[in-house]
Amino acid sequence: MPGLSARWPALCASLLCCASLALAPAAQAAEPTKVRYEEVVRSVLYVPMYVALNQGYFKEAGLDVGMKTSQGTDKGMAALLSNSADIVLIGPEASIYVANSESPVKPKMFAGLTATDGFLLMSRQPVDTFDWSALKGKRVMSFRPGSNPDVFLEAALRKHGLDPKADLTLVSNIGPAARAGAWMAGQADYAIFLEPEAGTLEKAGNGRVVASIGQEVGPVDFTVFTATDAFLTKNPDVAQKWTNAIVRAQEHVQKATPAELAQQVSEFFPAVGQPELAAAIERYRGYGLWKQSPLIEAQAIEQLQDMLITSGVLEPAKRVAYEQVVIADFANAAKP
Repeated sequence: MPGLSARWPALCASLLCCASLALAPAAQAAEPTKVRYEEVVRSVLYVPMYVALNQGYFKEAGLDVGMKTSQGTDKGMAALLSNSADIVLIGPEASIYVANSESPVKPKMFAGLTATDGFLLMSRQPVDTFDWSALKGKRVMSFRPGSNPDVFLEAALRKHGLDPKADLTLVSNIGPAARAGAWMAGQADYAIFLEPEAGTLEKAGNGRVVASIGQEVGPVDFTVFTATDAFLTKNPDVAQKWTNAIVRAQEHVQKATPAELAQQVSEFFPAVGQPELAAAIERYRGYGLWKQSPLIEAQAIEQLQDMLITSGVLEPAKRVAYEQVVIADFANAAKP
């Protein structure tokens, strides 16, 4: 029988092999999946998304999320259709429009973030008691025609007996990034703004919030996570992990204080102080603008299409079925 010295090289090789096998899982840990994400605009309205990023929910799910800001639902949809983004946060109206187009690429909404419109109506002059009839004959700064902000504003106006086409002038040709500057320069008598712009303008004495568009319209999904049907078919695990992370964020946002949330999302608003962020978060929470579930309900899509038809941007014959534009599987299976 060979001595220890003779068997030593084989024994060492065996031990090294065992050590390598023991270390293999750690050394070969799966790399996170990169996801190219674009948000429509930067707003406190999207606090749950920023919480998911800041608190590491996507990272823990195995996703490496790179974020850009599109500055408009139309631009976000263009990024999706041109394959320069994997997932976008945009208005659901865009998917309805593309479903009716000749585009071979079809977008699908798979998770919702906001329960309704987050825009706030601002008056240039402070008022003790606001009445919507005050908008008659005035210029109101809106958004791009056919966009959700414009459609929701028109729905709120009609609710109060105003004809958006005849009773006032909607200023809808100013880009998202230029709207605050245009307002401060004196354009329009009223305008709609998201937070934190609305609060910042108020603090500077440039107007006063007088109404919430979302409160007037009621619960209709306003911004949703959207991807192409091809991406969701090829990457269902990514969509599920994404939706699970959003559920965690939605639960966290319901429990955390405005001050805690302001601290957690402050990196996304470097020009806004935490007290102002907390005030904006508290205002939005009071309006109930954040969804508590990622599920996009069929009733919401039907109501949105009613609004699009009434606004004249969707023909009645081009109403789409819920299943054409929404995949509910991921929201239904979501776990925090």
